[in-house]
Order: sequence, then structure tokens, then C-alpha cells
Amino acid sequence: MKKKDLLDDLSSIKNIMERSTKFISLSGLSGVMAGVYALVGAGYAFTVLQSGKAAGPGHTYRDEVIVPLVFTAIAVLILSVSTGIWLTIRKARRKGLTVWNPVSKALLLSGGIPLATGGLVIIILLLQRHFAIISAGCLIFYGLALVSASHHTFGDVKWLGIFEVIIGLAALAIPGYGFLLWVLGFGVMHILYGAIMHFKYDREVNA
Repeated sequence: MKKKDLLDDLSSIKNIMERSTKFISLSGLSGVMAGVYALVGAGYAFTVLQSGKAAGPGHTYRDEVIVPLVFTAIAVLILSVSTGIWLTIRKARRKGLTVWNPVSKALLLSGGIPLATGGLVIIILLLQRHFAIISAGCLIFYGLALVSASHHTFGDVKWLGIFEVIIGLAALAIPGYGFLLWVLGFGVMHILYGAIMHFKYDREVNA
């Protein structure tokens, strides 16, 4: 009986330390939904790119094609972020935690700096019409943001970030496969990561 009490005490101490140093309210389902949104957006983008209007002179893309693709990417981003926030708040409430605390602030700062930098780089690439490397840029900077933010949350996030960076580098190294690798990175990888996170961390909350 004393041994069981000791183990319970150690488990309680571990939980308290995790709550004070790690943001543990991230929802695995938000990763799954982000992947689904990315696949739906990619499906629409594929139909646009395959249309007769997609290719302009010299195999560039005309503005009437680029504009809807940019808005599609923005829509996917807004849906992913809003769904992630909602599911994270819901999980935090079920665990009796507050979402906005020093740990979550550190998480946002760590991930926000490389993410904001990447966003500015992508905008510059768009303005300069370097469309071929935009998907690689998105993957690389997003991966770096995840690796940076992982110091304040689950370690699994770091591995997702590493895979995103690797896929982004592959998109740079293999011309013509940027779109497919973007789908792999933001669609398939998010669904796999989200499913692993859900079964690893979320099921005990829902039990």
C-alpha cells in the first residue's frame, strides 16, 4: 500500500512539473483537422492548376489563377488555426487548466518568430513571382517553428517539425514536386501526427 501511495505521489509531482513547464493542452484532433483542411484545399488547387487557364506564357501562372490559390491557402490557415484554438481550449477546460499562461506565452513566442519570418519570406516570394519555391519555404519555416515551439510542449511536436523541414528540403531539391510534397507535409503528416497525439494523450482526457 505504501508503495502505491509513493507511486501516486511521484505521478502527482510529475504532473505538477509538466503543467508548470510544458503546454499540455494541444489537441491531437486539431492536427487531424488541419491535415483534412490541407487536403481539401490541395484538391481545389489541383483542379485550378489543371485547368486550361493555369499555364501562362513561359509556363508561368497567370494572376487569375494565383489569386484564388492564395485565398485558398489563407482559408486553410484560418480554419486550421481557429479549429486548433477551439479544440485546445476545450481540452484545457476538461483538464482544469488555463490556456493563457506563462508557458503558452513562451510557446507562442518560440514558434511565432520563425513562423512570422517565414510568412514574410513567402510574401516576398509571391511578389517576386518565385512560385516554384513557395511550397518548400512554407514547409521549412513551419518545421523550424514547430521545432522551436516543441521546447514548451510535447516532444512529439519536434519530430513533426523535423519531418516538415526534411520534406521542405526535398521540395527544393526535386523541382516539379513541390505541390505533392506540400500535400505530404501539410496534409498526410498532420493527419498521422494528429492521430498519434490523440491516441497517446487525448483519450485519457476523454475517458
